[in-house]
Amino acid sequence: MAELLGLDHVAAGYGLATVLNDISLSLADGRSLALLGRNGAGKTTLVNTIVGVTTMKGGAIRLGGRDITRLRPEQRAHAGIGWVPQERNIFKSLTVEENMTAVARPGPWTVARVYDMFPRLRERRRNMGNQLSGGEQQMLAVGRALVLNPRLILLDEPTEGLAPIIVDELLGALKRIIWDEGVSAIIVEQNAQKILSVTDDAVILDRGLVVYAGPSAALAADRDALETHFGVAGRAGGRGAA
Repeated sequence: MAELLGLDHVAAGYGLATVLNDISLSLADGRSLALLGRNGAGKTTLVNTIVGVTTMKGGAIRLGGRDITRLRPEQRAHAGIGWVPQERNIFKSLTVEENMTAVARPGPWTVARVYDMFPRLRERRRNMGNQLSGGEQQMLAVGRALVLNPRLILLDEPTEGLAPIIVDELLGALKRIIWDEGVSAIIVEQNAQKILSVTDDAVILDRGLVVYAGPSAALAADRDALETHFGVAGRAGGRGAA
């Protein structure tokens, strides 16, 4: 399977501070990756580096074989990177539908298709962004990224602060987006048990370094690794696990 995203010995941070050190990883087209680690491990910085909003201090980033290391964030977006940041960044003064039509690009993901994936958004399509619950705002943020028709979608802590029933609904939609629709994705999460059942592979960061890389199902079944990195001894139920 062809490589979609590649990072080679990437070092990056903010201003003079270096947060990531010698990060190398690869994501094949059509695959999904859980990016895990405790608070301050460098997960958001890694996503921000792929998006292009940090200071690169070394290494290279490729997308579909193209070197995008020196591209600005908007150029990376045009190259095919969709981003759902922690802040969601929806337009709160626009309706749900206007939020999506304002950024939509030609491709298989249309506003109607997003409504099929998230029926709540269809029900709220005339509501302003500031009239939505936190969970609905997150669904809208995901929908906005999808209608860009990206080659790769990055989601930073998509379940943070949401009620358990909404978390289940959102994770169910992400499974369909990734498994059934074949959308390549990197999902940042602190809680391994939430996300390993959604993704193909997993990477754990600690202090800006990769300390684990392997199949999500293998990590989900590795009690010692879960205990070491997360203080969790129970199985997480990775994708493809029994």
